[in-house]
Amino acid sequence: MFGYYFDPTYLLVVIGALLCMWASSRVNSTYRKYSRVRCRSGMTGAEAAERILQMSGIRDVEVAHVAGELTDHYDPRNKVLRLSDSVYGSRSVAAIGVAAHECGHAVQHQKGYAPLKIRSALVPAANIGSKLGLPLVILGLVLGLDFALPGGGSFSLVQIGIWIFSLAVLFQIVTLPVEFNASGRALRMLGDYGIMNGDEVDDCKRVLGAAALTYVAAAASAILQLLRLILLSGRSRRDD
Repeated sequence: MFGYYFDPTYLLVVIGALLCMWASSRVNSTYRKYSRVRCRSGMTGAEAAERILQMSGIRDVEVAHVAGELTDHYDPRNKVLRLSDSVYGSRSVAAIGVAAHECGHAVQHQKGYAPLKIRSALVPAANIGSKLGLPLVILGLVLGLDFALPGGGSFSLVQIGIWIFSLAVLFQIVTLPVEFNASGRALRMLGDYGIMNGDEVDDCKRVLGAAALTYVAAAASAILQLLRLILLSGRSRRDD
């Protein structure tokens, strides 16, 4: 009876969820560790961000405070770099590393970094894909709807859902080079602009490396979910 109800493809979802949980735990523990290490420059996250922007020739980006923990982000539309409660006024290595990472996105925007442009263009489609893709697949599996093509052949609601969900997966994949590049820029700028010494940059690298794992895990989870939908679609067609 258990075997009848057990869907082996659901293991892909479980694996993806476990990866995300592991990555989240890793970034939280690493951030907590280095949030207790004071940067020798004595700068706060906000002050470091302002110096990086100034020395990068970016004078039209505002550094602002945003509520929450690790809610830091760069808003390219309004040209605002928003730093969270745990980063804005903190003088820790971890906080300054996060602030520098967001500055890396501002530099990407200034220089017209291609993957950032692609990711920004994908945002509307990715939002649709993440909200509608899976429901359409489930609805298609339940109803078994097929649509005839004018020249012959057909396509199903399940296939439509998979293609829409693929947009969200593509967004996660494109996010990887954007985030890794921003971290690489951050580490170079922290050293070049005299904000951190060599050993502090190494500590900061560990913080940003742990943060990068969350993006890798999210992309892997999305790919595994897409693979599951494709397997379910193939099973449905065989059953028909």
